[in-house]
Amino acid sequence: MTSQPRLSERAIRIPASPIRKLVPFALEAKKRGTHVYHLNIGQPDLATIPAGLEALHKYKTEVVSYGLSQGDQDLTAALIKYYGKLGHQFKPSDIVVTTGGSEAIYFAMMAISDRDEEFIIPEPFYTNYNGFAITSGVNLVPITTSPEDGYRCPTVEQFEEKITERTRGIIVNSPGNPTGAVYTREEMERVAALAHKHNLYVISDEVYREFAFDGLKTTSILDIEGMEERAIVIDSISKRYSACGARIGCVISRNEKLMEAILRYAQARLCPPALGQIIATAAYNDESNYIEESRVEYQRRRDVVFGRISKVEGAVASKPEGAFYAMVKIPVDDVEKFAKWLLTDFQLDGRTVMIAPGPGFYATPGLGIQEIRIAYVLNCDELEQAMDVLVAGISTYNKR
Repeated sequence: MTSQPRLSERAIRIPASPIRKLVPFALEAKKRGTHVYHLNIGQPDLATIPAGLEALHKYKTEVVSYGLSQGDQDLTAALIKYYGKLGHQFKPSDIVVTTGGSEAIYFAMMAISDRDEEFIIPEPFYTNYNGFAITSGVNLVPITTSPEDGYRCPTVEQFEEKITERTRGIIVNSPGNPTGAVYTREEMERVAALAHKHNLYVISDEVYREFAFDGLKTTSILDIEGMEERAIVIDSISKRYSACGARIGCVISRNEKLMEAILRYAQARLCPPALGQIIATAAYNDESNYIEESRVEYQRRRDVVFGRISKVEGAVASKPEGAFYAMVKIPVDDVEKFAKWLLTDFQLDGRTVMIAPGPGFYATPGLGIQEIRIAYVLNCDELEQAMDVLVAGISTYNKR
């Protein structure tokens, strides 16, 4: 038999999405007539910002043509205006519009690191960082945080233990996916001080910045003085304006040489999506209360999820401070098996739930085996029903 050409090492190593890999089992459950509540993926059910959809509906052209590699000028101007309201002044060359926040992270990694260099990152973390690191040829060096203390930012000593001559930067995400943790100003200053001491960059993923609860205020790496040459901000309209499919994000830095390099990466992929930029420009120029109304709704949903899961005997859950996720330790032996079992062998009155197993949010093998991520992206009534099913599922699974 003729042997097949080999795959690349990257292709073999890149992990399946823990958020999406159970989709075939969910589809089979639906074929059997079971209703599946999707708590596995951060796809909000909120209507996309009306101003963005209205602008898209009004868009008329004979040719959908290439745009500028750095992003259309109208969108760049809207971003400068948006950040100005947050107290940050930028010029157009400080911003490169990307195909979602994903491309922004990838561009940042590629621009500041060489093969086998390292980024330190608190875990659990957004699962796709693993994929970005593998395709970039770099290594993630995790520092494990715990549900018992709310997945707080690691200490200076924990960071110092991981920093080597191969370390190029620290990645932080606040408000955090999957944990819902919001780093304090002191914690962000801690990260900034380490960057100065060890000549590192800080990649700060801030796509959930508006979604902080109970009066908390988020601290951007941009708020820390002296970080002009080291701070790289990742942003996106996906969650802020419930426009995940528009695929518009951006990478921002005042480091001129860095942004020149990132622009060259942007030129190599030609330009970001034209239609997505129409939505994004209108969204950033919008003067309505859309974002605040969304934040209030997510806080209500947070209260539903936390109120229910925190009463499960043996569960460990810290009240999420932001974003729209809860990372929860639950009393089952193996969440990978449990998540699949929910879709293949369990239903409550014709209903089941799809969750994201915890191990996919870690870089350290063997961790997260009792943790799940719950995305509270359904309305409160559906969340109540979904939590009924999940709580019943935990009990039934353990009685097998």
